Amino acid sequence: MNILDKIVKDKRVEVDLRKGLIPISQLETSVLFDRHSDSLAHTLRTSSTGIIAEHKRRSPSKSVINHDLNVQDVAKGYDQAGVCGMSVLTDGKYFGGSLDDLLLARASVKMPLLRKEFIIDEYQILEAKAYGADVILLIAAILTTSEIKTFSELAKSLRLDVLLEVHNEEELQKSIMPSLDMLGVNNRNLKTFEVSLETSKKLSKIIPDEFVKVSESGISNIEAIKELRPFGYQGFLIGENFMKTEDPGASATTFINALN
Repeated sequence: MNILDKIVKDKRVEVDLRKGLIPISQLETSVLFDRHSDSLAHTLRTSSTGIIAEHKRRSPSKSVINHDLNVQDVAKGYDQAGVCGMSVLTDGKYFGGSLDDLLLARASVKMPLLRKEFIIDEYQILEAKAYGADVILLIAAILTTSEIKTFSELAKSLRLDVLLEVHNEEELQKSIMPSLDMLGVNNRNLKTFEVSLETSKKLSKIIPDEFVKVSESGISNIEAIKELRPFGYQGFLIGENFMKTEDPGASATTFINALN
């Protein structure tokens, strides 16, 4: 059982518990449920940088990244840096995140927010909407084609953008459908945790142009972005590179200034 299998197994238990605590009817009456969502896909298409900055306290591959910062300060720092959107980890056990992080980020900034989560149930998409997300992440490695279709269509009905993450050609081929907005290529091998930008380059050729291409993992310098842009990438998800510093917002500002 690899790390992704373990996370999904624990996630099913967690989601069942959450469903028992907070009924769907309660999520649907949330103040944020009727909020107008901002499109991250549109922002990326019109941006000169394409940076999506992440709030992440820890990860299975790197253990602790940064436990000292509060999410409001990180969100405001990223906003001032001029990022296109912010990814907020909401998984607790493996990444030290929570839905409260999403809520606090939403209260702090107006930019598009991505709920970074291992979504295996429609309930989590309703949660994302209720807690102020504009975008959900679907991971092809843990979902069937039918689940991707059902989940992405539900998200679109809630006016949420959908970022579909793939790691290889097989996942990409089973996932392409009109209810997606962005296709993200994760450069990290989930079995070995090794990172290679070649994954993004290789898969770029078979991602249809109607989707915004996003490259994820292993983007730690502006050279990586300059290397990937000719392959059609308009979005670049950066987490650890900013979060491992004392001031992620200042790090993002320096990075974006150098990129421009």
